[in-house]
Amino acid sequence: MLDVDEVNWGGDVAIIGLGRVGLPLALSFADHGLRVIGVDKDGRRLATVRAGRMPFKETGTQELLDRVNAKGNLTLTDRVADAGAAEHIVITIGTPSFSHIEIDIRDIRAALDELLPALRRGASLILRSTVAPGTTEFVAGYVAKRTGLRAGRDFYVAHAPERIAEGRFLTEIHSLPCIVGGVDDMSTERVVQLFEVFGTEMLRTTAVAAELAKIWTNILRYTKFALPNLLMMNCEQYDANVFEVIDLINRDYPRGGMALPGFTAGTCLRKDFAFSEERSNAPGMLLAVSRVNESVPLFVVQGVRRRLGTLNGKKVAVLGLTFKRDSDDDRDSLSYKLIRFLERELADIAVHDPFLPQQSEPYEDAVASADVIIVATNHSAYSDTAALNTILMVARPDCLIVDVWNAFGTGQVFSYAAEVAAVTAA
Repeated sequence: MLDVDEVNWGGDVAIIGLGRVGLPLALSFADHGLRVIGVDKDGRRLATVRAGRMPFKETGTQELLDRVNAKGNLTLTDRVADAGAAEHIVITIGTPSFSHIEIDIRDIRAALDELLPALRRGASLILRSTVAPGTTEFVAGYVAKRTGLRAGRDFYVAHAPERIAEGRFLTEIHSLPCIVGGVDDMSTERVVQLFEVFGTEMLRTTAVAAELAKIWTNILRYTKFALPNLLMMNCEQYDANVFEVIDLINRDYPRGGMALPGFTAGTCLRKDFAFSEERSNAPGMLLAVSRVNESVPLFVVQGVRRRLGTLNGKKVAVLGLTFKRDSDDDRDSLSYKLIRFLERELADIAVHDPFLPQQSEPYEDAVASADVIIVATNHSAYSDTAALNTILMVARPDCLIVDVWNAFGTGQVFSYAAEVAAVTAA
């Protein structure tokens, strides 16, 4: 692994932001023979990659990093200006939202400010980050205003949104159609030529259509998961079993398709609705979807209180801190919201997550003598028979088990250890 000062680097592509989107993309371009520079302000992340280790879990990427290191065509730097020598510059930095339901583009603008003095004529600027409609056009206008260059002739700008599911990068970068929306036809074609290296179908469109396609992909999923969560709450009102009701809706019915409930979160799903909501013609609709998903931790705590009364001094084991199954990514996980609610109930909280061992305690210690066990993330480890047997052996005999994911396969959101033991013995 080289530092940018060690080489006379022109470069095919630069990636600004080496997070869970940018680093696998940088490695994939390099693996296909392109000369790549990776830019990140996080010194610890750069040090980890320079040492030949992935800083996060993503299937197959450690082997990919090993191959790229052997080829020697990935260069790392913490200076955004170093990306200015590349033919293509891909921006993969975070795009949070303000609390006022509005995209925060300060990080994108700051990156542009550092980049523009070094930007080569004819370069392509590619937004890979999720952005609100109109952001790609803003970038083109901002660059033109600051440099006097003209988009589509002196430089090129397009949105090529990331739509790959975490944990599936190396499969989906070569299989999912790639959307490219330029501010003009030449910008689109320039970026298409870059991403064609992955051999997937290229979908050419406008910049705003690409932006809308990405945010509404996430909005669709966020809404799809809100419905079973709302149904779960409705079933609690009527003392009905949500898993039974969902089975009745879906079984052998051609117009079914209800998903299962769960802690629906993650940085993309929780914020991307705001990028549409900030200028919505139907204000409040997507906010309502958000409120349903955000209320699941409170629903769980209230359900426990209805069954046990006070939680003061009771041991509650929270299983899972990450927002996604078998992932080490805990960004915007609702597990932390659940824990904060439990803290306000004066519960004694134990935590286990097999993918975040530094933040948790051993599984048996976490569930030992627990009054309540809550499955907050449906890790495959919790669906193992041994995990449930451990609970039945070391937790309190009257322990309440809360499993909105049905990870234990008991078919109950709220059940007592004795009931679970009877189900598993049958």
